[in-house]
Amino acid sequence: MARKPRIHFPGALYHVMLRGNGGQDIFLSDSDRNRLFLLIQEGVHRFGNRIHAFCFMDNHIHLAIQVADIPLSKIIQNISFRYTRWINDKCRKSGHLFQGRYKALLVDQDSYLLELVRYIHLNPVRTGLVKQPENYQWSGHNCYLGKERLTWLTTDWVLGQFGENLTIARHNFAKFINEGTGLDNNNKFHQGNVKDGRVLGDDIFLDRIFNRQTLQTKKPNFEEIETTVCRAFSLSKNELQKKGSLHHPAQARALVGLIVTQLETSTLTELAKYFQRDVSTLSTGIKRLTIKIKNSEEKTSSWIKILQYFNIKL
Repeated sequence: MARKPRIHFPGALYHVMLRGNGGQDIFLSDSDRNRLFLLIQEGVHRFGNRIHAFCFMDNHIHLAIQVADIPLSKIIQNISFRYTRWINDKCRKSGHLFQGRYKALLVDQDSYLLELVRYIHLNPVRTGLVKQPENYQWSGHNCYLGKERLTWLTTDWVLGQFGENLTIARHNFAKFINEGTGLDNNNKFHQGNVKDGRVLGDDIFLDRIFNRQTLQTKKPNFEEIETTVCRAFSLSKNELQKKGSLHHPAQARALVGLIVTQLETSTLTELAKYFQRDVSTLSTGIKRLTIKIKNSEEKTSSWIKILQYFNIKL
């Protein structure tokens, strides 16, 4: 049976688990862990995601990642590929370091982020490596307590839930983490919701997510695009299609062409036939408009607003 696609939207929070292929260790030394630190830091800078928690075990890692516009798959593939290359070059070998497809659970931030951070920080305690989470070097716990600092680890949001005063917030956070010792949340943070194993959240969260996915994946038809552009340019459809070289309608046609080609709802040839224009003329107009929009300092212009309406970014 084919796997369901990953669910993506800006701001989505995931519990990511990467395991060594066949249960093998993925770290050979502390320098390897520091290398992965660097790769994660570069990823945060490049892709704009946030890391709310992490824990590096010998043969697997846990991450609480909140994405921006870039999908999780690209972020994880970048990290895993570059880290695998580092290990393979170091050991003079080739092949897979990580086990198949990484595990990623979409988590309801409002309900489960605090619990997820606790679950990740207590991983070394559950496995018997240490008695207290602050005794483990390779998690973000001591950063939350103010004992260490990693520029790529986001702690403000979680600590803000425990008090406005930073000292008090850290004290309350440490108490919250320690209260989780002995709790069995393993299945919850690995298997997700009964209705959809990709998600951890209640039915309201599920409905909200899948309604969002439907809106994102539904492509507008040509009539919707034409109507929206005509309204923005104060043109009738007859004026938009009318023969002539007036600047205003020409730009509107170019914008329709830009949207249609970006969304792949029609071909440029079909569009040229509809407008009774030469394909090369329409193509040139689209290119000129694209350059003009990219160079525009007016980020709230009507062009930009229309593109945003159709979820198009140039």
